[in-house]
Amino acid sequence: MSFPITRLRRLRTSSSLRRMVRETSLSPSDFVYPLFVVHGRDVREEISAMPGVYHLSIDQVVTEARAVAALGVPSVLLFGLPAVKDAVGSENFSDSGIIQQAIRAIKNAVPEMVVITDVCMCEYTDHGHCGIVRDGKVINDETLDYLGRVVVSHARAGADVVAPSGMMDGMVSAIRTALDTTGYQDTGILSYAVKYASGFYGPFREAAESAPRFGDRHSYQMDPANIREALREAQLDVEEGADMLMVKPALAYLDVVRRVREMFDLPLAAYNVSGEYSMVKAAAANGWIDERRIVLESLTGIKRAGADIILTYHAKDAARWLRDEQRSGG
Repeated sequence: MSFPITRLRRLRTSSSLRRMVRETSLSPSDFVYPLFVVHGRDVREEISAMPGVYHLSIDQVVTEARAVAALGVPSVLLFGLPAVKDAVGSENFSDSGIIQQAIRAIKNAVPEMVVITDVCMCEYTDHGHCGIVRDGKVINDETLDYLGRVVVSHARAGADVVAPSGMMDGMVSAIRTALDTTGYQDTGILSYAVKYASGFYGPFREAAESAPRFGDRHSYQMDPANIREALREAQLDVEEGADMLMVKPALAYLDVVRRVREMFDLPLAAYNVSGEYSMVKAAAANGWIDERRIVLESLTGIKRAGADIILTYHAKDAARWLRDEQRSGG
């Protein structure tokens, strides 16, 4: 039928009707909230490039985990800043490392919280690259042994899921083997399967103090122009034993999210990264946009593209806004 018989506006005439026929729903249970953990006590220092995001000592991380759990956000993703950096990132796999301490503290205080740990070397190494460096090059296979040590230490501390992000070939297989052979068969792997060499990571590198000291990461992170390669990356991680897949960044790569969703049945995450967050914050601070409206629209778009899980620095605010909408019936 055509106009005037068909009038699509009939189903948009009230908020209740629009809500009833809405195709994509957004919930706090969709979110993972990234946290940056530092040594010390009573530390809550705002990251200048990421307003509303903080470097947090372990006591403050526990407070934050309790707050997001109360809002219905089921999971946090932990990034750690070590006391000392060295060539192999020793604190990364130490049982007394900052992340290992944070895992234990969160699981003790909020047992139901799903604790995911980022597994990479860039924050912990003095060169800032995501693997072992020899003669100015990142050595893939030697790095895998270190990643195995890292995930076992995280699992031993109580991590529910480990999330390798370094884009090393074979990392999922090496990590699965390391976990399984040490008795941690139930620890899940959320693989950063499709991670692009993106300009949207800039604010994160301030937050994690992880900028490379030389060169860049283009030799191991993906070329932003490629999508067929992304599907190959995801396929390999599925075959190697990943339990969940991730596309990073999110907003500039929604076509990739859709293609990965269509090709694979595993739960799919998308990372709404620091640059995407900071641009919204900057525009909102200047009064150019309605922050709440833009954030919820962007997160809905990520989910509509096919993501089951959204890692986002907006999680706390977005969960609060969604709760308020539900209470008001909006």
